[in-house]
Amino acid sequence: MEDPKLTAPVKQITKSKTEFDMFADDADLPQVMIGHQANDTLRDNWDDAEGYYRVRIGEVLDGRYRVFGYTGAGVFGNVVRCTDQNRNDIVAIKIIRNNEIMRKTGLRELEVLRKLNEADREDRFHCLQLYRTFNHHNHLCLCFENLSMNLRELLKKYGNNIGLHMKAVRSYAHQLLMALRLLKKCGLVHADIKPDNILVSYVTSVQQDMFEIKRLPHILSPVSFSPILFLLILVQDVFFSVLGIQHDYGIDLWSIAVTLFEVYTGKIMFPGKSNNHMLKLFTEVKGKYPNKLVRRAQFRDQHFDANCNLLYHEIDKVTQRDKVTVLSNIRISRNLELELIGEQDLDRDGISQVQSFRSLLEQMLVLEPTKRITCGEAIKHPFFSMK
Repeated sequence: MEDPKLTAPVKQITKSKTEFDMFADDADLPQVMIGHQANDTLRDNWDDAEGYYRVRIGEVLDGRYRVFGYTGAGVFGNVVRCTDQNRNDIVAIKIIRNNEIMRKTGLRELEVLRKLNEADREDRFHCLQLYRTFNHHNHLCLCFENLSMNLRELLKKYGNNIGLHMKAVRSYAHQLLMALRLLKKCGLVHADIKPDNILVSYVTSVQQDMFEIKRLPHILSPVSFSPILFLLILVQDVFFSVLGIQHDYGIDLWSIAVTLFEVYTGKIMFPGKSNNHMLKLFTEVKGKYPNKLVRRAQFRDQHFDANCNLLYHEIDKVTQRDKVTVLSNIRISRNLELELIGEQDLDRDGISQVQSFRSLLEQMLVLEPTKRITCGEAIKHPFFSMK
């Protein structure tokens, strides 16, 4: 009988806008439609009211890219699949919205992508490849390699609710850590690594989705989420976003660990319903927050008392009012090893691999970011030398 956790080659599929958005989070966006075959009487009406380009199937962009499919729309633009008539190859083209703010954002995105590609000329670090840029009817266009689906879609297709085989997880983990090493080398923090933002090629190599650049703090942060930064549970390392602690590379390590847990088990590690609920869920795995960490948090009063005890907010089932519980005696209540094993009937070698995987995750999920394992140390972890 075939092992349900074994992965299969990723086949090329055609996704509709509602199924797959290659470049952005799900957001309430205007309905950007592809039109039918181009109508000569409408050729001067290139944009909709929101500045999105009205894509026409069959039209040729920049004299070489013939549009044949529509991938999706994001906050900063829409994406089409095209045939590169010069190279007889398929590419993805992101068409930035036609307004000054979005164009500036696109140029910042371009700056980051060029910096990453320049630092990885041999394409060894699994970051998305930008081929070239051009302008089309006053829209900045970015031409990328074509990738078929994101990691969450792959999970649904091959490991729905059960996850993928450990061999695949190990490969993905190594590729993600290599991508993170490149980010750090370039002085970049991603800040939103999750299955939705990891694109997968036909041979299941991982690519980091480095698109929508939203902000420029001390470290340029290429991110790919909606305009409101750090919405509720969208970012895994909620502790930093909720409490106002300046984040660094540690946030990406945490996010990779959470992503890998989901890839192996098929389950979301911290299914929080609010920021406060997420903070509580973290304690179930990692225990009490260090006092020093809480004291340097800008917004600690919203979630902790004067003694650094977590204040857990929930709706009382009887009164339907907000009930606050002071969690002064926090104990670890979840066993990661048991959760990773799940219902699998593993032999001694299988259990050993799970234990090594758990060890890696535990070191990446240390609450105090300065005490987390480094990217270089993580790549050298014994988990990656196991067969």
